[in-house]
Amino acid sequence: MITRIRTKFLLAYDENKNDHYIIPEGEIAYKDDEIIYIGEQYTGPIDRELDASKSLVSPGFIDLDALGDIDHTLLFFEHPKEKTYDLEWSYDYFTSERKEEMSLADESFKSLYAYVQLIRNGITTAMPITSVIYKKAGETYEEIEAAAKHAGELGLRVYLGPSFLAKKHVLNPEGDERKIYDLPDEEVKEGIKNARKFIEHYHNAYNGLIQACVVPERIELQTEDLLIKSKALAKEYKLMYRLHAAQGAFDYQMIQNKYGMSPIQYLDTIGLLDDQTLIPHCTYTSGTKYVNEKSNKDQEILKKNQTSIIHCPLVYARSGEALDSFGRFYREGVSITMGTDTFPCDPFIVMRTGQLAAKLLDNNRPENNLENFYHAFTIGGADALGRKDLGRLAVGAKADMIFINIDDFDLGVIDDPIQSLCLAGHGEMITTSIINGKVVMNNREIPGINLQDLEIQAQKYYEKMKHSYWKRSPARKDKTEKELFHQSYPIKNPYKSSNNE
Repeated sequence: MITRIRTKFLLAYDENKNDHYIIPEGEIAYKDDEIIYIGEQYTGPIDRELDASKSLVSPGFIDLDALGDIDHTLLFFEHPKEKTYDLEWSYDYFTSERKEEMSLADESFKSLYAYVQLIRNGITTAMPITSVIYKKAGETYEEIEAAAKHAGELGLRVYLGPSFLAKKHVLNPEGDERKIYDLPDEEVKEGIKNARKFIEHYHNAYNGLIQACVVPERIELQTEDLLIKSKALAKEYKLMYRLHAAQGAFDYQMIQNKYGMSPIQYLDTIGLLDDQTLIPHCTYTSGTKYVNEKSNKDQEILKKNQTSIIHCPLVYARSGEALDSFGRFYREGVSITMGTDTFPCDPFIVMRTGQLAAKLLDNNRPENNLENFYHAFTIGGADALGRKDLGRLAVGAKADMIFINIDDFDLGVIDDPIQSLCLAGHGEMITTSIINGKVVMNNREIPGINLQDLEIQAQKYYEKMKHSYWKRSPARKDKTEKELFHQSYPIKNPYKSSNNE
């Protein structure tokens, strides 16, 4: 089937510059899942037409740290620092009650909910990340299998694999210090075994929409042996490898104390860095305000190995931190991609937040321009994946694209459509999403999805998951669940009689 789309603006691809350019009132045509025409007027055969006459047609966003579950930010946001340990695992729970508090049905639902959110925000390729703070260990095989099926049935392109780990964050018996405790050896072996099993069963499934990848949990929850074995697994199948590292003071100091070097330098010495490795965040690296070393050593290592970082500015800004800085990493030649990693998974909010933080730390340098963030969210992500057929609208590329309504009153006036969208746009302006040539969302409706039902179920999931934090908390001995969590304002009903309270 050949589809023609007429646009108000078309964000096309310039191969010579490896960047986008804008065609006013452009046209795009694709056959099945591949783009066959980009230009001003398509004159070939047509089986179907789609109307984007009020829209900018853009490549879909590539989110390499995409929230794959119900956001946990609400639990931790503005929680008093002096009560931080209240939300950690107690030693008693870890040594006696440790179990999965959420059912397989719960964990299956969370990925469906998350992937619908991603599609509605214009993300056409995602590498999901889920929290394992509340879990017994990493992700189970059954829940990642359910996630693959949800993605395939929705039509979302994903790079997917079960997370696994060898250790957990737990408070010491005195409850006054966060420590790392080993998991049982059989559970550690089961984690990487599940990763291999998923590769063998789901890599290239659903007409290539499901791409397996190897995604161990954060660096401080691994052993060196497990890191080396997991990277060997990725190399064996020629897959992408993602590891959270240099993302906070805890893992940075732990690696420094143990090996006398930064996490990035350590990963280089054990052979984990190459052009198929992705490192989310990289906030605690040389030359940044968070560490003592003021050289460019970490950035030089990343550049030498062609290792990409995944920049997730919104989730960090909520904790008062930021990459120091986007512009500096850009100037040092480090490959930068983007991730949402929190709710809402709205690329426009993420890009705005990222640019504001970059300008605050790095002044008004041209490297911090919004088009560089847009590039990182599209072409940059595709190039990091080794996919020249994604992240761009060009002949021969996959038909992955989104329609963004730029006649929306909330957007204001239009000069440069990309600048207007990045300054004032939001995810709800994305009306249509096409992935692999299939219209997976039209007029913000996704076939087979009832948003109201999802919302009700998501709230139930959240309340149950929130309760599990209280069950593990060392504070549950002297606090009710209501007292454990931070509330913006007290909830009262002054009109309620004392007899009914």
